[in-house]
Amino acid sequence: MQTIYENQMSSKQEECDFCQQISEAGKSSKPPQLSQRGFIMLGMAGAVFTGITALLVPFVSPGLRRIALPFIPASPSQVNNVFSALKNRSGSLLDIGSGDGRITMAAARRGFQGYGVELNFWLVVYSRWQAWTNGLSSQAKFFKKDLWKMDLCTYQNIVIFGVESMMPPLEVKLGQELRPGASIVACRFPLPSWSPVKTLGEGVDTVWLYTIPDSLPVT
Repeated sequence: MQTIYENQMSSKQEECDFCQQISEAGKSSKPPQLSQRGFIMLGMAGAVFTGITALLVPFVSPGLRRIALPFIPASPSQVNNVFSALKNRSGSLLDIGSGDGRITMAAARRGFQGYGVELNFWLVVYSRWQAWTNGLSSQAKFFKKDLWKMDLCTYQNIVIFGVESMMPPLEVKLGQELRPGASIVACRFPLPSWSPVKTLGEGVDTVWLYTIPDSLPVT
């Protein structure tokens, strides 16, 4: 019995000694230190995150508006349908929600004076660069502006790649500001109250052509 008791006491003493060693080691320990390379890597990661955030904000912020135009590039069929609808037309053309500028530049190649309005600053920059590299800078102009604060009376042709929720108020704006004889091509969604003079394509490639008469169905 004495031997068993002595063994138990010895074991407890060893445990206490071990705990004391851990405690002392904890008192003298220091938090881990980043090396110079670690600081550099951390700074680079922060810079990359900040850069990505800065690039994404212009793409995301238009989507936070009450009525926003998502960037969905026009398909070749949509482009062909737009200009088939505008056959024999000329003058100025405004592309509402111009995105990467393909409609505006296609209009410039067909003899229109093309203008693209777009809320996304980076898409405006990209479109201007594309127009410059294709030698179309004088015939295809792009600007960042809020559609609802623009006066549309100077444009003879309007192309709209819109969303369904914007078509009713846009219909009213077009009726109030466009002059008789102006043409409107609505893509993806028609104007809700007006009757198109021509419909081309099918499915998502459908376009509807409208012309402004002397009297309008919208007041």
